[in-house]
Amino acid sequence: MFRKEIKVTDCTLRDGGLINKWQFSHEMVRKVFLALNQAGVDYMELGYRASKKMFSPQEYGPWRFTVDEDVLRIIQDTPVNMKLGVMVDIGRVEEDDIAPCADSPLDFFRVATCLHDIDKAIALANHIDAKGYESFINIMAISTASEFELCEALRQIEAETNVVAVNIVDSFGFLYSENVHHLVKLFRENLAAKSTGMHAHNNQQLAFANTIEAIRKGANYLDGTVSGIGRGAGNCPLELLLSFLKNPKFCLEPVLQLIEDVFIDLRREIEWGYLIPYMITGILNEHPRTAIALRQDPKNRDKYAEFYRTMTTPECFSEE
Repeated sequence: MFRKEIKVTDCTLRDGGLINKWQFSHEMVRKVFLALNQAGVDYMELGYRASKKMFSPQEYGPWRFTVDEDVLRIIQDTPVNMKLGVMVDIGRVEEDDIAPCADSPLDFFRVATCLHDIDKAIALANHIDAKGYESFINIMAISTASEFELCEALRQIEAETNVVAVNIVDSFGFLYSENVHHLVKLFRENLAAKSTGMHAHNNQQLAFANTIEAIRKGANYLDGTVSGIGRGAGNCPLELLLSFLKNPKFCLEPVLQLIEDVFIDLRREIEWGYLIPYMITGILNEHPRTAIALRQDPKNRDKYAEFYRTMTTPECFSEE
């Protein structure tokens, strides 16, 4: 599967931080950085950039904000072999939170948006581009989007931005291979000068398989996380993705060593990965928040059948 156009983005800290409010130590983040840097990953998404006026540093860890000073502390004087960046949400970052690229250790920003905010996403992406960074747009919850509105948004992004790629985000882990084929086709038809990317969630244990299907149909920007870490069911495991791509620049051993040194213990502290409640929200095309809440309830966390009944026939339970 070696294709020179393919680029791999690691989202370990950004997506994994959704589980524990980005309470990762600088020592742990540096270990992740060093392993990915050695493994040949193209892009590392360190966390979110967000306004401290909107999120309290007392509640959220440093990678909710990912200020340049923390990034410099992580890379220290290490030669960086990959591009470093963050994700931003519409309405949760201010223009002054983004310094000119020439004054920052960051190389890229990814704008997360749903279709109803596409105009705001385009404006933010253009602001980022004007600052000198590579810009990307991630279209979230794409399994709930209407095809007409999606194509309109893609044509608008094509005409009005200089983003490098637009990413299909299967936020709910709902998509099957046929859906992925169709979406990649739509993206490629409507994005003449932009690449297509894939960010898959593992609710139905299809994140890796759907990423492969996206590759087969022409997606060149691919997301993964170490050991599949991420909110709820997690994401496409980076170690599987690097192994599949067969690109000689990728080195698997540093990622495996990182899993051994960091992620085995981390799994004992925070939960992620395929579980029945996340499967249920996936097949129902629902946000995983209800499954996450169930897993945090010690008395009911494993009552799968009851959870399924509640999710599929809520009117039967609202009267009780």
